[in-house]
Amino acid sequence: MSNTIHIQIDRADGSLQRLIGLVERRGFYIDGMNMADEGPFRRIALTVRGRDAARCLDNLGRQIDRLFGVSRLPDEAMRSEAA
Repeated sequence: MSNTIHIQIDRADGSLQRLIGLVERRGFYIDGMNMADEGPFRRIALTVRGRDAARCLDNLGRQIDRLFGVSRLPDEAMRSEAA
């Protein structure tokens, strides 16, 4: 089952690479990614799926929150901008 995580990330060298590397190292496949540039930030909708049932999306979210220059966004923030 795929889940979408909404992320805001700084437009800094290597920030996107760190995010993708973390997701893959933590045992998730990336099924899709939509990205929009917003000045000094990028907004990303990342669709991920665990390699097995033991992978916990909550743990991945907490690990993403710890990355420098990265923060998760509430789902409502992405929906309101798309409307």
